[in-house]
Amino acid sequence: MAFDIEMITKVYANFPDRVAAARIAVGKPLTLTEKILYAHLWQGAATTAYERGKSYVDFAPDRVAMQDATAQMALLQFMQSGRSKVAVPSTVHCDHLIEAKVNGKTDLDRAVSESSEVYNFLSSVSNKYGIGFWKPGAGIIHQVVLENYAFPGGLMIGTDSHTVNAGGLGMIAIGVGGADACDVMAGLAWELKMPKLIGVKLIGKLNGWTAPKDVILKVAGILTVKGGTGAVVEYFGEGATSMSCTGKGTICNMGAEVGATTSTFGYDESMSRYLKATGREDIANAADAVAEHLTGDPEVYADPASYFDQVVEIDLDTLEPHLNGPFTPDLATPISQMKAAAAANGWPTKIEVGLIGSCTNSSYEDISRAVSLAEQVTAKGLQLKAEFTITPGSEQVRYTVERDGYLDIFNNIGATVFANACGPCIGMWARVGAEKAEKNTIVHSFNRNFAKRADGNPNTFAFVGSPELVTALAIAGDLSFNPLTDTLVNAKGEHVKLDPPTGHELPPRGFDVEDAGYQAPAEDGSGVEVLVSPTSKRLQLLDPFQAWEGVDLKGLKVLIKAKGKCTTDHISMAGPWLKFRGHLDNISNNMLIGAVNYFNEKTDSVKNQLTGHYGTVPNTQRAYKAAGIGTIVVGDENYGEGSSREHAAMEPRHLGVRAVLVKSFARIHETNLKKQGMLALTFANKEDYDKILENDTIDIDGLTRFESNTPLRVVLNHADGTIEIIEVNHTYNDQQIEWFKAGGALNIIRRDFAATQA
Repeated sequence: MAFDIEMITKVYANFPDRVAAARIAVGKPLTLTEKILYAHLWQGAATTAYERGKSYVDFAPDRVAMQDATAQMALLQFMQSGRSKVAVPSTVHCDHLIEAKVNGKTDLDRAVSESSEVYNFLSSVSNKYGIGFWKPGAGIIHQVVLENYAFPGGLMIGTDSHTVNAGGLGMIAIGVGGADACDVMAGLAWELKMPKLIGVKLIGKLNGWTAPKDVILKVAGILTVKGGTGAVVEYFGEGATSMSCTGKGTICNMGAEVGATTSTFGYDESMSRYLKATGREDIANAADAVAEHLTGDPEVYADPASYFDQVVEIDLDTLEPHLNGPFTPDLATPISQMKAAAAANGWPTKIEVGLIGSCTNSSYEDISRAVSLAEQVTAKGLQLKAEFTITPGSEQVRYTVERDGYLDIFNNIGATVFANACGPCIGMWARVGAEKAEKNTIVHSFNRNFAKRADGNPNTFAFVGSPELVTALAIAGDLSFNPLTDTLVNAKGEHVKLDPPTGHELPPRGFDVEDAGYQAPAEDGSGVEVLVSPTSKRLQLLDPFQAWEGVDLKGLKVLIKAKGKCTTDHISMAGPWLKFRGHLDNISNNMLIGAVNYFNEKTDSVKNQLTGHYGTVPNTQRAYKAAGIGTIVVGDENYGEGSSREHAAMEPRHLGVRAVLVKSFARIHETNLKKQGMLALTFANKEDYDKILENDTIDIDGLTRFESNTPLRVVLNHADGTIEIIEVNHTYNDQQIEWFKAGGALNIIRRDFAATQA
């Protein structure tokens, strides 16, 4: 029996009529994306067509998922809403606070001890407000969601950018900030700009060394890290239906790295098989009854150019295994070209560590295919030339692969099995020697490879590949090794070639688990008490942000002009800072410490215009705040790329930054800034970025007439007495302007709920 089957049954009962109404409103055949979105309109049945990339639309998501690092702030906000129970099915998953250091059991025990205060808080809040709670060790949120909650045709949001993983089961699943999650849990509509549509047609069939991961690595190379911004990527074709459900999840998961709102696949036999294998035959049967509505219309896939804004075609028969990186997930290199690319770029070719797992590649299929290579280490007289680690995606996967003997095979070749958690993928890796900042190379099956991402070392060259390719490279220990063509020398001096990987889509003996790690909430949580110590260093109750003063902003100082890539990792680092995700003031001490200052090419070093001295970004901003002076942050292209973490928006808001002015934003970060009552602005002329000087004092004019589709004016008061005026754009609609005026969306929720109780 599935979770929330009554909700799912209701969604399917409404689906045919909702799709029919949408087809009339749009006036043409529909993509899968359009079917799901129009079937989840807040208003009910569609009465009009919305313009892609322009129309803001209110939706009614079916569920909310939160991981422990972001859930803290999301639930601290929800506690202020006044509601007694969440309005839609919601879950919390404890996966981010477990540091990979020794092995799974040791690391899990240490995390439970060190983070007991946070886990107890999340457990009690979940118990009180009707939220399902997945304990530490239960697994990584996205794998657990795929195994238990995802369903074809559903719409969900999650406080993690890789929520999109659920697209592997035919959902529209979108990463958001905690304020968005708070809205939906409070029973309000969720707003999204109607996305553009990118169609990816997959022809042929994966074979040999090529894996689903190579599809998204190829797509990332085509679209780049911002090519999918504001769009949903919909996969179709014979290549799509021929791959596994978890393989589809891998592709959707890493779609976050091209900036896509989400990615999805149409319902097919692989999804039905996966639902049944994970104990959800009732959902499979219900989906079968409306199967024609859970994929794009035939006319769409027959003539995709007429229905998508962009179409990409990939031939899986000829697709080659890829490695993407270093330092960016869209630098795609076919394995046959890696030797030349490494030589040309001076990349270190000695591989120090190979890591498989993470939310992107930790399914039974992934691990079984890696095991087929690990077995060859012993059989062919080889040995690992690099350290090798495995991170299972869930306790169900871990228990099943242990039962089937796979963990013994890994252990026998000297691999380390970490806890069922995010671990190295998000920087929770106590890597010995990383503090030396030595130049080195690692390969992993994760999704992101920004500088410092995995181990905190800016000189770690990280390359992303499939679990199969990563395993082969860990055996070879050489980045230039091509397992399709190259041989290795074994202990006898023989030249041996690795056989292509093989594996099982699903466990032949079925999944098994003793304790999946789930805690159901209390039927009546009114008596549950949630305690937050006023002296806690990990948790802090939130105070409402102040409303806008009603005047134009004058006398703002330039806090930092960020140069080049500035992701959420640069704005609010993870790793050791994760422990402060529930304490806004403490975590604000990492604000923008990773951003490169345009004026001195350094990180965490900015000029304090009050003293003329250079200091850290947080300390400089705190000095401005103490003096009652607002500031502005200036940024480059795709500012806020990466994670959904709203701390990257809340920290500047908390410390007194008033506006962020950039060349372009990543979608989630722009929304997070708006939700927190910040000004998110873009240069009307991108070359005006060059006009911002270190000692400028800046005014923002036009706020007293703040309107949608109306630019604002920024006045640059230079230190030499000259003045320049530039035009800046924004994407605020009328509702979002009210968020700004009120000091944040949560202030409006609180006010409106209080009015209903009066």
